[in-house]
Amino acid sequence: MTSLRELHLLFTYQCTFECDHCFVWGSPLQSGTMTLAQVRDIFDQAKALGGIEGICLEGGEPSMYYPTLLETARQARAHGWWVDVLTNAYWAVSHEDALVFLRPLAGLPVRGLYVSEDAYHGTGEDNSPTRIAGRAAEELGLRVTFMSVRPPEQSVSSFSPLQGEPRTGGAVHFRGRAAEKLVDGLPSRPWQELDSCPHENLAAPKRVHIDSLGYVHLCQGLALGNLWKQPLAELMAGYRPEEHPACGPLLRGGPAALARAFRLRHADAYVDECQMCYEMRRALRGRLPHFLGPDQMYGVTTS
Repeated sequence: MTSLRELHLLFTYQCTFECDHCFVWGSPLQSGTMTLAQVRDIFDQAKALGGIEGICLEGGEPSMYYPTLLETARQARAHGWWVDVLTNAYWAVSHEDALVFLRPLAGLPVRGLYVSEDAYHGTGEDNSPTRIAGRAAEELGLRVTFMSVRPPEQSVSSFSPLQGEPRTGGAVHFRGRAAEKLVDGLPSRPWQELDSCPHENLAAPKRVHIDSLGYVHLCQGLALGNLWKQPLAELMAGYRPEEHPACGPLLRGGPAALARAFRLRHADAYVDECQMCYEMRRALRGRLPHFLGPDQMYGVTTS
């Protein structure tokens, strides 16, 4: 029986913002957005797999394609799954506007609204879009969670009690754009000490991220395979973590073991496990293209 319970749809890599801490290099210039035909295919595959309980719609900024987002949420609810939506609330320019945006989602209903609110998305002042969205959601009976990422004052190196769970706050994880933009001046650790993966459950994933290109991500940019090429049920049934070319070394000894396994050049020290893992994976992309992609996850603008 599969351990998978949640599908997180990377609805689009496009975003209204270009935040320095973004795992997926979201940007107004980025490409890669799901169509309704792709959503139906993914949902059919999820039904064939069994065990799925909920769908999380995220990006990028998924609300940039609101009609498709709304229909995706409606179809997910028709399958009996809970639905969460992540957003930066750029659309909440007034209370009335926010109510118009949220009322159809509240009517489905979606389970929760996750609103990014920190130094990268606005600080949560009373008249900010995030706070306007929050008040409108509460008026409509929607559960609201504000996601706040602290500025990168220190590394993230301790074991996370929420391993494999969605993040709603805490410190920056230095993967994606953060691995390039936010590491300068931070304390680092010798690479040999980075011998675990503290934040993702690679052995028995409860959730995966799926993008419009078909990549099934165990962690952003670290793929199980591609469900346009092999059905999700087959991918999960055939997943042997210890045999996966990247997950195997990571499970045995973290990013340090990944570097050793492929004899990769590396720095003497990194801010945290995520930074070293990201840098090692990026160096490996040409050798493991099926498992380390797509370009968007590694800062390549494809539009």
